[in-house]
Amino acid sequence: MSTGLERIRQLVQMEPERKLQTLMHNVNVETLTAAHCMQKTGKAAGVDRETKASYGENLQENLAGLVERMKAFSYRPQPVRRTYIPKGDGTKLRSLGIPAYEDKLVQSVMADVLGAVYEPKFYDFSYGYREGKSCHDAIKELVRKLQWQTNWVVDADIKGFFDNVDHDWMMRFLEHDIEDKNFLRYVKRFMKSGCMEQGELRETDKGVPQGGSISPVMANVYLHYTIDMWFDKSVRKQCCGSASMVRYADDVVFCFYCRSDAERFYGSLKRRLAKFGLEVSEDKTRIIPFGREAGKRAPTFDFLGFTFYGGKNRKGRFTVKLQTSKKKLKAKRQAVKAWLRENMHTPVAKLIERLNRKLRGHYNYYGVTHNSKKMVDFYQYVKWQLLRTLKRRSQRDKTNWDKLDSIFERFPILLPRVSVNIWER
Repeated sequence: MSTGLERIRQLVQMEPERKLQTLMHNVNVETLTAAHCMQKTGKAAGVDRETKASYGENLQENLAGLVERMKAFSYRPQPVRRTYIPKGDGTKLRSLGIPAYEDKLVQSVMADVLGAVYEPKFYDFSYGYREGKSCHDAIKELVRKLQWQTNWVVDADIKGFFDNVDHDWMMRFLEHDIEDKNFLRYVKRFMKSGCMEQGELRETDKGVPQGGSISPVMANVYLHYTIDMWFDKSVRKQCCGSASMVRYADDVVFCFYCRSDAERFYGSLKRRLAKFGLEVSEDKTRIIPFGREAGKRAPTFDFLGFTFYGGKNRKGRFTVKLQTSKKKLKAKRQAVKAWLRENMHTPVAKLIERLNRKLRGHYNYYGVTHNSKKMVDFYQYVKWQLLRTLKRRSQRDKTNWDKLDSIFERFPILLPRVSVNIWER
């Protein structure tokens, strides 16, 4: 599979305008077997109720039958099972799509193929769901843009992007680069597969497949043609000063040197998105002064869970700073509070061991330059909630801060640390 994908990348790099004609042969027993091995165990099942373990009992026979059905075009993706999970703040629910197991395998292989086709085409300022590019890379790039090249920021929010992708435009974008009609046919079938909610089948006439591994790649393709290429080839040429953007999936920030460029672009952006069936969220999209001229009094904005604000360095000069956003910090606090209550009666050693795993994930993401205070605040909150949890175990429990410190001597709790320097390339 890796050899076939590398060949596709080479063809795209050598002839960017060439339409690729034969892609479907990459979906075969070998690549599907590799996709099966990559699936995680213990995941929820889709409408077929198949899991990795049950499907793997007759793996080669199942995959051979799947490939034959695909060749005969009798294979049709099953509806995605839709369920709802609470969001981080606990006040709202987030929809979650769970594809059937066979559909997961086919999507995984097709996503790899699409990635090989489009990875050489994507712009460097696109970071979401791309190999070798992370959230921290996007943050570092945005910090450099804000520090040296920006006076005005357009903080844009695309309203319900993943649920409003236009299918016709999606297929036109793919047809621009892919001529394999069989491959495109199955992409379209995945988009039209629908979802099953409370036993009722609901058709999908827009949006990308929920919960599927093919969705992030398709989303990047859609935004590549809708925003990225338009911004690079059209918007920049019309600007009086420098203009740049940083995008992670549908979360995007535009940076401008001149106010007139930012204001003109904001109107153009709404018209551009409307052409492709999208719209900006008016209450979350705004033009704000940000940069050296605005100084430390500049309004703040959020991006990828961080609040960006203007400050001063040790020499008294303007610098870009960031900290955990209030919304994310509140959600994290509520999540750890609920988790501790659910695991109240877990033995202390195991409780702190599992808690440290959660803290490590939090520190690895939010442990960036300038964010030490918010990291310590979260650490202190976790300690306080842990004390309250231990005291609730029994009405006679006499756990206090001194006893908690003695517990930490035997079972240390992970301390916050800054692990990401946002000024490093």
